[in-house]
Parts: sequence; structure tokens; C-alpha cells
Amino acid sequence: MKKIISLLCTIVLAGGVLAACQKTQSTQGAKSAENLNSLERVQKAGVLTMGLNDTYPPMEFRDESQKLVGFDIDLGQEIGKKLGVKVEVKTNDWKGIILSLKSKKFDMILSCMTITDARKQEINFSEPYIVGGQRIVVKNGNTSIKTAEDLKGKTIGVQLGTTGEMAANKIEGIKELKKYDGVTEAFNDLTVGRVDAVIADGQVGGFYLKKKGDELVILDAKLSQEPVGIGFRKEDTHLRDAVQKALDELKADGTMSKLSEKWFGFDIYKN
Repeated sequence: MKKIISLLCTIVLAGGVLAACQKTQSTQGAKSAENLNSLERVQKAGVLTMGLNDTYPPMEFRDESQKLVGFDIDLGQEIGKKLGVKVEVKTNDWKGIILSLKSKKFDMILSCMTITDARKQEINFSEPYIVGGQRIVVKNGNTSIKTAEDLKGKTIGVQLGTTGEMAANKIEGIKELKKYDGVTEAFNDLTVGRVDAVIADGQVGGFYLKKKGDELVILDAKLSQEPVGIGFRKEDTHLRDAVQKALDELKADGTMSKLSEKWFGFDIYKN
């Protein structure tokens, strides 16, 4: 009986030691995963996820076959090549895109996001990869609008939640500010006369001029000068630095100039 009891005690003790070892290994594995910095995490997964809103041509939009295309799409793929990982795109409503980044729905925002003081309080940015600005687009032949002052008493279209909306809000005397979920809808309404003008990024206005031929005209005056960057969570400094290095290399080797000519019709990086 004593031998049986002794044997049972040995088995119980061995089981306890084994369980403790397994628990320690599990804890160590969890800590090891936690200790990976943001770049290592992406490289280990082999995937870089980028969040964007797919209603802002030529930066990111759906073509006739519903394929996701645009300047930022191509740029994201080139960044992925530099980091040695695949790129996965996740679309998101623009109004909640920063919240989705902070909730870890994706690794970064690459979606023509203007760098503002308010946004910098919530997330980090790369250095600007585009320095754009809000411009006024009108129908060809509309001589009543030449400057921002001429927008008084007019109906203006903007994309909801963008710096175009912010710029429009600073103009006094606008009759009506129509806000659209996608900028494409705003330009469509401009073409058919439902709005008198659209305020949008210059490169976006240029794309629609190219697309619609002589129907639209972009005015010379800039309502703002806006640096556009890639957004990251505050803690993801390693990933931010690696992406910045990739951007610097892509600009130096001429890749970004080629993308600019492809999507905007001219090289915005040419000095």
C-alpha cells in the first residue's frame, strides 16, 4: 500500500511540474510576441496592412471592374516590396479611419491623409509624400467664380470629413455646403449643375479634369497648402521609420515620379 501511495505521489508531482513547465513556456511565448516591435511584427507576419477609404480618385478608388486602384495603392505595393512583405488593403469609412487604426484594424493609414495638428495628437505621421492643397473646381464656362470670395451665395460640394470641408467652412456667405461620402459624387453633381463648385485636393481636381475633358476647370488659387502623410499608431515607431526609409528610396530612384505621371499627368516631385 505504501508503495502504491508513493507511486501516486510521484505521478501527481510529475504532472504538476509538467503543467508548470507548460505554463512557463506559454507565458514566455506570449511575452516574446509582446516584445516584438512593430516592424518585427509585420515582418514575422509577412503582411503589411494599410487602411484607406476607396472613394477618392485618383488616390484610391474602384475602376470599372471594381478593382481597387490609384496612386496610394501603387505606392503601398512599392513600400511592401522595400520591406519584403505582402501588402493587404483594408477599406474603411473615412470618418472612423483613425479610430480603426488605433483599434489595430490595420498597420497604417495610406489614404491621402493631410497632416494636421489635431491628427498629430492622435497618431504619428511619416514625412509628407505629397504637398497638396485645396482647390476650387467649376464647370467650364462658369465665369461667376474666379476666387474664393466668389463662392458667397453659391452651393458648394465637398467630401465629408476632409480638409476640403474644413476649407469650405472658413469661407463666409456660402449658400449651401453639400457634403458627400465620396468625392466622386460631388464631381458628378458639379457636372450636372447641382452644385456651383467643388473644393478638393489639387491632384484630385486634376484627375477629374483629365477624365472629363473640357467639362471642368480648376482655378489657380489655393485655399490651403497641405502636407499629406502616412499615419501610424503612436507606439509603432519602428514601422514608421522603416516606411519612411522606403519612401525616401522610392523618391530617390524615381519610382514616385513615375507614379505621379501615371495618376496626375505630371511629376509633382520635379524640382
